[in-house]
Amino acid sequence: MKTVKVADVVIGEGLPKIIVPLVERQETAILKEAEKLAQLDCDIIEWRIDFFEEVTDGKKVAELSKKLSACLNKPLLITFRTKKEGGELELPDAQYFAIYEEVVASGKADLIDVELFMPAEESAQLMKKAQNKGVKIVMCNHDFHATPEQTEIVSRLRMMQEKGADICKIAVMPQTPADVLTLLAATEEMKRDYADRPLITMSMGALGMVSRVSGETFGSAATFGAAGQASAPGQVPVGELRTILDVLKHG
Repeated sequence: MKTVKVADVVIGEGLPKIIVPLVERQETAILKEAEKLAQLDCDIIEWRIDFFEEVTDGKKVAELSKKLSACLNKPLLITFRTKKEGGELELPDAQYFAIYEEVVASGKADLIDVELFMPAEESAQLMKKAQNKGVKIVMCNHDFHATPEQTEIVSRLRMMQEKGADICKIAVMPQTPADVLTLLAATEEMKRDYADRPLITMSMGALGMVSRVSGETFGSAATFGAAGQASAPGQVPVGELRTILDVLKHG
């Protein structure tokens, strides 16, 4: 199993790493929030650029990413979550890639998030440019309505691995407790039989909350915690999350 090292954080060994989203809309508010997040007991900050009101200006995104990176003492994950996967803003695919390419070329990110079902050729080109600059790729897929079958979840995670993602991530919505078990079983199967790199998996909402704290047991290498406004349903406040992960620690 390969691990992924960003700054001094090693994803894929030890306890699941805690990622906290930054979802402010204006530059001043983003930087102010970043100063608070820098003091939090978390491992990685995810800047959700789909919330940023000037996201369509790739140069501004790149410039702000450098300011953010300078005031955080933690690795920075930059994510544009598309509308179809639960994000804030609809953008043409070409613009999605152009913004990321600007960040990779002239900004500062330790990791970027690329959605599995974006156009394959453009995704491959972006991933190559990013990885050549030492930027790690979190490839992801979200289903905000349902939980696919176990075989389908495993299949999507394997696709991410085959496409060359550094970290493979899936988030699904449970309708029943059995759906939560499906996500956990898929994670365990992927880790046991196929994965050679870190996975991040979660079942969303209050029903799926157990999946956000049981990563060490089933094979998810990171979890998302809320500092203020949550970026997805079911995120646990950071302070409580660290305590729970420590309590559930193996040995």
